[in-house]
Amino acid sequence: MKKNMICMAMAAAMTAGLLTGCGGSTASGSTASDAGEVNVFIWTEYLPDSVVKEFEEKTGIKVNLSTYSSNEDLLAKLKSESEGTYDVIVPSDYMVEQLIGQDMLEKLDKEKLTNFDNLGEAYLNPSYDPGNEYTVAYQGGVAAIAVNTAKVDLEITTYDDLFAPELANSLVMLDDFRAIIGITERSMGYSMNETDPDILSKVQDKLLTLKPNIKLYDSDSPKSAMISGDCVAGVMWSAEVALAMEENPDIQIVYPKEGAYLFMDNLAIAKGAKNYDNALKFIDFILDAEVSTEISAEFPYLNPNAAAVEAMGEEYSANPAKNPPADVFSAGEYISNLDVDTLAIYDEMWTKLKE
Repeated sequence: MKKNMICMAMAAAMTAGLLTGCGGSTASGSTASDAGEVNVFIWTEYLPDSVVKEFEEKTGIKVNLSTYSSNEDLLAKLKSESEGTYDVIVPSDYMVEQLIGQDMLEKLDKEKLTNFDNLGEAYLNPSYDPGNEYTVAYQGGVAAIAVNTAKVDLEITTYDDLFAPELANSLVMLDDFRAIIGITERSMGYSMNETDPDILSKVQDKLLTLKPNIKLYDSDSPKSAMISGDCVAGVMWSAEVALAMEENPDIQIVYPKEGAYLFMDNLAIAKGAKNYDNALKFIDFILDAEVSTEISAEFPYLNPNAAAVEAMGEEYSANPAKNPPADVFSAGEYISNLDVDTLAIYDEMWTKLKE
């Protein structure tokens, strides 16, 4: 699915833009006197190898790439490693707010982000980062339902349908406690950010009834279990469903009637980044319309880059799995940060589900 290398004319133009302002001081006090490197910490299966190679070839900057599977993994790693271990990170909406609150992000020098204007207006000035002081939108989507219609007789239109006894030992679910507890809350008519202990006790009771239906937890590549036939339905990121549908037309996407779990992941620079200027160059490269198009070709999530969406045309914009309809977002819900006591309850619920 990877696209061919971007034409040389565009490459020259992008490189010129990326190198703007490269002689200044970094946030950590060092200077970008040579090409150097950039340390990128990103979600698994979220950035094409071809894009990394193109960036390295066009800038001479070496990319050191490592991955994680959840926002909580990201946070734990940031706290366990020394400050400056990572340059570019990709936290989701609620985690951005948490990282800002803990002074774990650098402010962006947007004057050096020549492609910032490619972002669609709807993705500017988010509530979790007013003014885009620390982040720019990268990719987003929905925790959607995937169903193999050739193997499932049950009509599935809601998260609640996944609790049916007919689906015993057949589901692949995201290995993400906020997502799975969240869809349980939505299935009961509650918010994914519920804090009332009495309500959460009821949510836990229902959550445990999902346990017999879960065959596999997988946030990295849940589509694999659907494509192989090991699982016949489940909850996974919308782009994973899109990719599964391309491999097997019997697999269909369902956006739950209760309102879906929504997310937006963001490019940010970790506090104390040792390669601040190179991090800005990397982010600006990702914001280029053709590069963003190439990313969507391999990982077809919701793309906030308006210039890229225009370039991709109907093949992308008319595909409900790659580009979730507007009404899905109007009916859905983003998760938010929870207080420590409530988080402890969620952790206990998750532990009981997985034990």
